[in-house]
Amino acid sequence: MNRFMQKKEPKVWSWSYSKLKNYRTCPRRYHDIDVAKLYQEEEKGPDSPLAVGNRIHKDLEDYIGKGTPLPADLAHLEDAMAKLAALPGKTLVEQQLAIREDLEPCDWFNSKAWYRAKADLLNISENGMVALAIDYKTGKIVEDSVQLALMAECVFSHYPKVQAVRTEFWWLAEDVPSREDFRRTKRHETWNHVLPMVQELKQAHDTNTWPTKTSGLCKGWCIVKGCPHWRGKN
Repeated sequence: MNRFMQKKEPKVWSWSYSKLKNYRTCPRRYHDIDVAKLYQEEEKGPDSPLAVGNRIHKDLEDYIGKGTPLPADLAHLEDAMAKLAALPGKTLVEQQLAIREDLEPCDWFNSKAWYRAKADLLNISENGMVALAIDYKTGKIVEDSVQLALMAECVFSHYPKVQAVRTEFWWLAEDVPSREDFRRTKRHETWNHVLPMVQELKQAHDTNTWPTKTSGLCKGWCIVKGCPHWRGKN
């Protein structure tokens, strides 16, 4: 068959941590924002939290990856960033890590990519047995071990020699970390916990079923004003 006439492999159903989190907050809200895109959750202006967060991530990436000096508003992070830059072993920035459903590694844009995660900083020790994966956070502190566990899973898949992964959220406003450690021998524990949630999300997509789930967001904080549970702020 002529190579130009070959059919592309269909993309598999894929998910992300943010999609899973948003779905579990409220399926109806997730559908209207992430699936149907009826509402825009993030502000897009140059001074919006999203834009500021992206700029900070780029500044830290350039410091580690290129040695570019930090801007004045991030000078308080320089000592900590210098220690990260000096870590022995191999240090990588903005690493895109994708895995297939069988947990084998693949390229980010591969049609078989099932889950994707990005490490703002990834360090592989000199002997290749231990990894450090850091996710910079510019918002308020919210502990979430599932996201860290999934980051570790992607590292395990891409680096078969790694036996232990230290993961961190680095809360930049407070300059404090949240740390969790994971071992290759306990990968099954992560997936026993996460897979039922993922299967629930996929079933919602397969059946186009999006029930509402009430919470404090319903009191004027949720942007999905078409929901029957939405109420204005008191």
